[in-house]
Amino acid sequence: MKALVLAGGTGSRLRPLTHTSAKQLVPIANKPVLFYGIESLVAAGITDIGIVTGGTAAEIEATVGDGSRFGARVTYLPQGEPLGLAHAVLIARDWLGEDDFVMYLGDNIIVDGIDELVADFHAPRPDARVLLAKVADPCAFGVAELDPEGRVVRLEEKPRAPRSDLALVGVYLFTPVVHRAIRAISPSARGELEITDALQWLVAHDYVVRPTVITGYWKDTGNAADMLEANRCVLESVVPARLGSVDAASELVGRVRVEPGAKIVRSRIVGPAVIGGDSVITDSHIGASTAVGRDCVITGSEVEFSIVLDGSRIDHAGRLEGSLIGRGVEVSGARRAPRAHRLVLADHSKVQLTS
Repeated sequence: MKALVLAGGTGSRLRPLTHTSAKQLVPIANKPVLFYGIESLVAAGITDIGIVTGGTAAEIEATVGDGSRFGARVTYLPQGEPLGLAHAVLIARDWLGEDDFVMYLGDNIIVDGIDELVADFHAPRPDARVLLAKVADPCAFGVAELDPEGRVVRLEEKPRAPRSDLALVGVYLFTPVVHRAIRAISPSARGELEITDALQWLVAHDYVVRPTVITGYWKDTGNAADMLEANRCVLESVVPARLGSVDAASELVGRVRVEPGAKIVRSRIVGPAVIGGDSVITDSHIGASTAVGRDCVITGSEVEFSIVLDGSRIDHAGRLEGSLIGRGVEVSGARRAPRAHRLVLADHSKVQLTS
């Protein structure tokens, strides 16, 4: 079995952050989102991985490399334009050959992994298996309708009047018959070849499409709120460690990981949290569910439920919460502590906050 990882999207919902970085490389708990998917595939025994890339191909290739760091072999498959998930399968046709494969969206996180899903596919080997999860707003997803016996009877992409609350999670398993379905469908109204339409074609032509409804944590990290929530969930399993320096006037509470070279000075860190290597936290409070990247400097500030990327500086900025701070950002504040601010800042931004 092979894996096809989709990493060609533009990340429009994460702008302005993705003007300067691939959305699949924005870190969750100080690790790129894309890495979680690759690690899940390898853990499930799938090591032959094709990554579909778009305009950020160079950055993704430089970060992932040949896959050896994951115990995998990676092949890059350029997609000229983002013309739909089924189009990504179409351009990967020669590489996929006649192998079964997993399609994994590179900006999705499934905390429990996909080991059981892959094992369940091998046994009965249906023509396709889809992963489903209950969502509050199914209009934003591909939606599956099941009959009373739990069989897939209908699939629809972003329906105006959803027939169920079961959304297609960004992991699909296919036999080569899906190539026949993709050749048979036409672009949707938005000009894309929809994988949902290919699945519906399989159902309509009596092929076997089996569902698996997951109850564990899944998140499509397509916007800032989802990134922060995914960061919170992943940090719940952080392994505490003091690999940097923590002075006697500082306090670590709960699951806190201080990476090598980091310095905590007269500060309080409340876990779950991670402080990246060579970062310096001085006279500050870092609250729960916060990931601070490498080479950051935080002085005289409070940061909680936030992601701060590499090389950023937060100086007497009062209290920040629910914020996603890009790389090389400078945030400074007035002497009087302001109320909490909520920020989504692109890389290398400069912001001065007043009360």
